Amino acid sequence: MARRPPSLKFRIDRLYNGRGETSRRFRYGLLAFDVLTIAYFMALSLIVAPNWVLAIDIVLGAVILADFLARLWISRDRRDYFLSLSTWADIVVIATLAMSPFLESYLFLRVLRTLRLLRSYPVLRDLRHEFSFFRRNEEIIQSVANLAIFIFVVTALVYVLQVRTNPGITNYIDALYFTVTTLTTTGFGDITLQGSGGRLLSVLIMVMGVALFLRLVQTIFRPSRVKYRCPDCGLLYHDSDAVHCKHCGRVLNIESSGDS
Repeated sequence: MARRPPSLKFRIDRLYNGRGETSRRFRYGLLAFDVLTIAYFMALSLIVAPNWVLAIDIVLGAVILADFLARLWISRDRRDYFLSLSTWADIVVIATLAMSPFLESYLFLRVLRTLRLLRSYPVLRDLRHEFSFFRRNEEIIQSVANLAIFIFVVTALVYVLQVRTNPGITNYIDALYFTVTTLTTTGFGDITLQGSGGRLLSVLIMVMGVALFLRLVQTIFRPSRVKYRCPDCGLLYHDSDAVHCKHCGRVLNIESSGDS
C-alpha cells in the first residue's frame, strides 16, 4: 500500500518547528522579513508617505496575516497562543496595516512587530546550533535586543499618546529623544509628557528602563558564562572554562568548541 503524502498542516508545522535544512532556511527567511518590515516601519515614520505606500501596506498585511493564521493552525494549545504578547502585537500590526488610511498616528504601533523577535525558540535553537559566537554571547545579544525592543515600543507609545496634545512631540524623533533621555535618567526637561497618563508613562519608562539598563550592564561586564546544569546541585550557569561546579565541586564536562 502506497504511503499517504504528508498533510498540509504537517508540512507547515515542519517548516515552523522542524530541524531540517529547509525548515531552518524558512525560519531565517521569516526572521529577515521581520527585520526588514521593522526597518520599513521605522523609515516610513520619518517621511511623508507617498500614495504607493498603501499598496505595500496591503501586501505586508497579507503576509503577516498568513503567518499569523499558519501559527494559529499548527498551534498545539490555542489558548496559550492567544495569551502570548507577540500574538496580540501581530493582531495590532495587522489592524494598522489593514486600516492605515483611517488610523493616522496609530500606525506607529506597528513597531510592536519587534516583539516577534523576542521569543522565537526554533530560530534561537538554530542560531545556537550553527553559530558558536551566538552560543557564547547569547545572553548579551538577548539583553541588547530586549533593550532595543523596549525603546522602540515605548517610543511608539509615547508618540501615539502625545502627538496630538503635546507641542513638544511632533514626530517620531521627538518621541525617541524623550524616551532615551528619560531612560538614561538624563532628563533635560525640554520635553515632558502631558496629563496624568503621560506622567504614568514616564514613571513606567524610568522604572522599567533603568532596570533593563542595569541588566544589560551586568550581562556585558560579567565574566563569560555558559548554560550547563550541574547533575548534583542543579546550578545552571558556569564560567566558560569551569572544570568544577563552584557550588558543589562536582567535576563538569562542559562541551567547548575550543575557540572561546
